[in-house]
Amino acid sequence: MVDALVIIPTYNEIENVERIIRNVFSLQRSFHILIVDDNSPDMTASMVRELQAEYPDALYLIERKGKLGLGTAYITGFKWALKRSYEYIFEMDADFSHNPNDLMRLYNTCAKGSSHVAIGSRYATGVNVVNWPMSRVLLSWLASKYVRFITGMDIHDTTAGFICYKREVLEKINLDKIRFVGYAFQIEMKFKAYLLKFKIKEIPVIFTDRTKGTSKMSKGIISEAVFGVLKMKINSLFKRYEI
Repeated sequence: MVDALVIIPTYNEIENVERIIRNVFSLQRSFHILIVDDNSPDMTASMVRELQAEYPDALYLIERKGKLGLGTAYITGFKWALKRSYEYIFEMDADFSHNPNDLMRLYNTCAKGSSHVAIGSRYATGVNVVNWPMSRVLLSWLASKYVRFITGMDIHDTTAGFICYKREVLEKINLDKIRFVGYAFQIEMKFKAYLLKFKIKEIPVIFTDRTKGTSKMSKGIISEAVFGVLKMKINSLFKRYEI
């Protein structure tokens, strides 16, 4: 029985999606994959449907009607996973910025250790980022420092999107009360797990920027993270924050 599901949101990832799927399925441990596609104009979903014939009962697809945001894609995937028997539920990008081989390390951290959340961390042991311009490295690193300072979380990479959650974490968090839809979603999920006293562990990984396709980062996503985190922390202090 496969107990691990990898959720991969996609939007215009036709250049990466087949290769990332095949890489995950080539690992020594068996994982299932759920692709959550936001109506990609480049026919990403069509490619996934073709591959489903090759990987029956292991590759799943949810097609949404539009580009609804990273956070809602993961929440859709989380709810789908919780209706089934998966014990370990992963977030991973489609663009190979997250190395599929590291799925094993995140899995073992939760399955064989005492951690409830395992984070593939770019900053746990310095700065492990490849192919990013220095300006973007600094922005990401400083954002994580800012979030760590505001929230009090002992996490170096607070915006990381390469994560393994034990089922019980997602069952305890009210997914309908997640407010952020962009990259701040990653911060909010970690903050709620932290407030619920779950054990969170960072696993150093090397993050390699995409070589195919285009980034989805925008100024709106950054401002959501900066100002949203402050509001989130203030609300938690005055018990107005629903977990």
